[in-house]
Amino acid sequence: MIIRPYYIDTLKTYRNVPLVKILAGIRRCGKSTILEMLREDLIKSGVDDNHIIVMRFTSEDYEDGMTDKEMYQGIKEKIIDDECYYLLLDEVQEVAGWEKAVNSLLENLNTDIYVTGSNSKLLSSEISTYLTGRYISIPVFTLSFAEYMEFKKNSGHSVKELLYEYIRLGGFPVTAIGSFDERTVYQIVEGIYHSAITNDITKRHNITNYELFNRVVKYIAENVGKTFSANAIVKFLKSEGRSLSVESVYNYLEWLEKAFVIYRCQRYDLQGKSVLKTQEKFYLADASLKYCVMGFNPKAVTAMLENIVYFELRRRGYQVYIGKNEKKEIDFVAVQRDERIYVQVCRSLPEESDREVANLLEIKDHYPKYIVTLDELASGNINGIKILHLSDFLLETTGRLC
Repeated sequence: MIIRPYYIDTLKTYRNVPLVKILAGIRRCGKSTILEMLREDLIKSGVDDNHIIVMRFTSEDYEDGMTDKEMYQGIKEKIIDDECYYLLLDEVQEVAGWEKAVNSLLENLNTDIYVTGSNSKLLSSEISTYLTGRYISIPVFTLSFAEYMEFKKNSGHSVKELLYEYIRLGGFPVTAIGSFDERTVYQIVEGIYHSAITNDITKRHNITNYELFNRVVKYIAENVGKTFSANAIVKFLKSEGRSLSVESVYNYLEWLEKAFVIYRCQRYDLQGKSVLKTQEKFYLADASLKYCVMGFNPKAVTAMLENIVYFELRRRGYQVYIGKNEKKEIDFVAVQRDERIYVQVCRSLPEESDREVANLLEIKDHYPKYIVTLDELASGNINGIKILHLSDFLLETTGRLC
């Protein structure tokens, strides 16, 4: 098992803190394995194995359903003394009303609780009722490039080769752990995609026209890195002779977000210093999700570079926005407490440097500004703007860019 230190270190920070630790992310992004890593780390730190309770609530194991009372009672029966018990509850959203059970376990017994899940049941409104102020949400993403390199450290490939492999094949741990060809990787990811779409969205929300819903998903995949609205999707479908209401599109987008298939990136007005509610961008949980349904197209790589940079910033704890500076756009404004950075992403610097640099130079504050590119010769500084190759950006070891 290959350790993912960021998540273990984060969970250590909250160990024995009276909060429910919720790890949430798309299916197969590695949540269950993180719980296994946590269990091993607990044992290494001296926790008795008998005081670690691991339960996996898959739909297959609980086809007839389990109530929150049954969940609570089943776990309570395993607690036989007053010492602290560590509860590692995987895919807990399969239990209706799990929030009540977890709240009771937190209140009534000496427990430290960690749960995982991959759909909206995990982060539903009931949490606000039963766990208000008593949980911390830890987003789990697919592999970073640094993690991908660790998975591939015995492959004999160079950093450059692994970077292009990462761009093309994505970062799902299940595909990175093996030596699969491109076709096999996309077949595996297609299975993950259909599992998330079918189990977490179409069945749960009783979507009857799966083909139309899938066309909306493909539209989003085609337009990663572009701003668009629900109205734009409706007009596009109409041009294809299909009919869908704006309200339905809003629902689809919301359900895809709650299944962690897509992530919404809002625009931030640098002049008015406010978040805008229109013309957002959406990024896919992993670049391979686009390629598994549409095939890999080298000409469309730039948008997926944005996708990769967006999630790297998210992993580092930034809130990420698209920057609007009058009529100019900044790919990313990343904010973390009193820190802010601006990032432009481009494939080839010589072809795009004038526009990228000009857009950044028009921002008159003194926060750090970066251009991230695939250009092999790109490095250095242009009028105070730092130029970084994508691999250098992704492997920045401090977790901060400034």
